This record gives sequence, C-alpha cells and structure tokens, in this order.
Amino acid sequence: MMDGVATIDSNDSSSSPSQKAPAPRRSRPRRVRMTGAERREQLLDIGRALFAERGFEGTSVEEIAAKAGVSKPVVYEHFGGKEGLYAVVVDREMRQLLDMVTGALTAGHPRELLEQAAFALLDYIETYTDGFRILVRDSPVAQSTGTFASLISDIATQVEDILGLEFKARGFDPKLAPLYAQALVGMVALTGQWWLDVRKPKKAEVAAHLVNLAWHGLDGLEPKPRLVGHRRA
Repeated sequence: MMDGVATIDSNDSSSSPSQKAPAPRRSRPRRVRMTGAERREQLLDIGRALFAERGFEGTSVEEIAAKAGVSKPVVYEHFGGKEGLYAVVVDREMRQLLDMVTGALTAGHPRELLEQAAFALLDYIETYTDGFRILVRDSPVAQSTGTFASLISDIATQVEDILGLEFKARGFDPKLAPLYAQALVGMVALTGQWWLDVRKPKKAEVAAHLVNLAWHGLDGLEPKPRLVGHRRA
C-alpha cells in the first residue's frame, strides 16, 4: 500500500487467464434418425458397392454395418443376413436390366431391333456398372436369386419372338428361333463383359459391330458397319 493506493501484484490469481469464465459450449447438431425404409436403402447401396468390388465371399456383415454406422443386428433385422441382402441386390439388378432391354425393343426393322437390344445391354453396363459386375459374378446363393445365365435366357425370350417372325417371312424354320435368340443375346452379353473393362471402342461402334456379325454372318461382314436405327451413340 503506497499513499493509500493499493498496488496489484502481477501474480494475483484473480487476474490469471486460467480463472476466466469458460466459453459457452456449442450445441452439437441434432442427429436425424433414419426411417426404416431409408436405412434399408442405405444398406442396399452399401452392400451393392461392396459386392461389386469384392464379391459375395469378400464382403462381410461387419463391414456393411460399419460403413452404415450401425450394429450388425440392424443388418440382420432388415435382411436376415448377408445372403438376404445379396438376394435383394441381385433381384433389383436383374429387373433393371430386363426392363431396359424389353423397353428398348420397340417397333422397327429387325436389324434395328437387334441394334436396340445391343444398345440396351451396353447402356446398362455403362450406367449400372456395379450392378453388372454383381450379376456376372458366381455366388453360392445364386440358386435362390437367379443367375446371369437365367437373366440372359429371359432376354433371349423377348428376342425370340422377333426372330421367329423374321424366320417365317424368309422361309426358315421358326422353331429354330429360340436357338438363334440364345446365341445372339449370349454374344452381346459376353462382349459386354469384355467391354466393361476395356471401354474401347465407343459404345455405338461396339453395337454396330455386334449387329454386323449377327446380321451378315462372317461371310457377309461389312468392312465398315453402320447403324441403321436412330441411335448414334
């Protein structure tokens, strides 16, 4: 104390920064709980991506649950396990591909219909790449979900009617239409598997060459096949 004036010690605890009032706590953003339908779709999307990347055997329920931010029982609650989830994913992809192919087969010249079928499969491969990878993989649960071969058979049935009419008009035996339908669709499907990885040449060129072989045969191949339908890409 000097001349009645109090001096303040620099070490006075009352002025220490550590004694400042604590900053107000920020409220955490409220977590929005998913509905059952939303959670199911989330699990399907995650499972689809993992099955495409690693296959059925390489994917675990633990990893699916971890990526979804849930516990394993949630996956079992919605699908009964990995097999159930896989079955739903495969069924969706099969219906998507079949719908795209059958929807593309509109009226037109038989050669143009072949182009439409080829484009539909290549469109699916390009747009739903993960789905196609899943469909062409072998799986121990394929017996209950269907196989890629059975799907190709379903698509061939759609083409079979078109070929049957064309065979009849040309004086060929229409009973052979199923055989040729399987051969044509199988050729496009296997080429699609190859194109999935190389992506060359461009889709329209792939479709043109597929139809070139199917329409002309090896003996009558055009050196530079052209598309006759409205699709150019």
